[in-house]
Amino acid sequence: MTLDLPFIWAGLIAFAVLAYVILDGFDLGVGILFPFVKGERNRDEMMNSVAPVWDGNETWLVLGGGGLFAVFPLAYAIIMPALYAPIIIMLLGLIFRGVAFEFRWKTRRGQFLWDWAFAGGSIIAAFAQGVALGALVQGIPVANRAYAGGWWDWLTPFSVLTGIALVIGYTLLGSTWLIWRTENHVQRRAYDIAAWAAPATLILIGIVSAWTPFLNVIYQQRWFGWPQILLVIPVPLLVMLTSYIIIKGLIERREASPFLASLFLFVLCFVGLGISFYPHIVPNSVTIWDAAAPDNSLLFLLVGASVLLPIIIAYTVYSYWVFRGKVGAKSAYH
Repeated sequence: MTLDLPFIWAGLIAFAVLAYVILDGFDLGVGILFPFVKGERNRDEMMNSVAPVWDGNETWLVLGGGGLFAVFPLAYAIIMPALYAPIIIMLLGLIFRGVAFEFRWKTRRGQFLWDWAFAGGSIIAAFAQGVALGALVQGIPVANRAYAGGWWDWLTPFSVLTGIALVIGYTLLGSTWLIWRTENHVQRRAYDIAAWAAPATLILIGIVSAWTPFLNVIYQQRWFGWPQILLVIPVPLLVMLTSYIIIKGLIERREASPFLASLFLFVLCFVGLGISFYPHIVPNSVTIWDAAAPDNSLLFLLVGASVLLPIIIAYTVYSYWVFRGKVGAKSAYH
């Protein structure tokens, strides 16, 4: 039996992208929340909650992007020209955010500037990610195995909506993370923010989900065709159940369940994207098999990934285990 290497690699890259979204999503969310929490000590506590893990979380972005370039070069060559602007904006946001981590602790007089760099970089990066996602979902024009659209095709009402939705969604992840990992004022403020971020996220998910099938007839067939609807109906049902767990956990002032349920909500949204996209890697234009590199290259890379991925997963799990529990403002990040 021969291995379906493009399918295996599509699964690995999808896993890397999902890992990035749910892991870096909550620490981007912490940055988005910075303007809503006053006080240097409180902001120290917020930054300390993500300081040990934020750079490790971004490893998954490198793995996903690098994997796409190496394994699906045709998809990379089509997607990148279509999304150059939002991707560059995202990277600039991540740079400002990363520099703020290092410089914020080194100055008192200019600390407010780095606070805004941390918040602004997080908001810009999250919004750009959402815009890029929306532009990909709405479809990329392809002709002769190359991008056939214009410079501004990525900027549409739908992509702006997905950008706003991702910012609010990351706000939910960040606030529920702070509920889990902090105490006192920061935790109380996080409960207040999560109280509006949760329903706002759910409403935006509903709007985006309702809009998406009208972007393309193939999406309609995937979600509403018979008998496909029998296979996909568990996804919206699980979304409703997860939403109930989030809201109930916030009302009852629980600490762990709102964050864990919020992570699962993002997983379900990602599964929904997979249902809409599969088997295309460039929606409705290029399949994963059409875009894949030669099998010899895929097999060679798979051998390396089989060594590298367990190491990344191991140190990620270990770092979260070592830095588990509540954090405070006393131990500054250096």
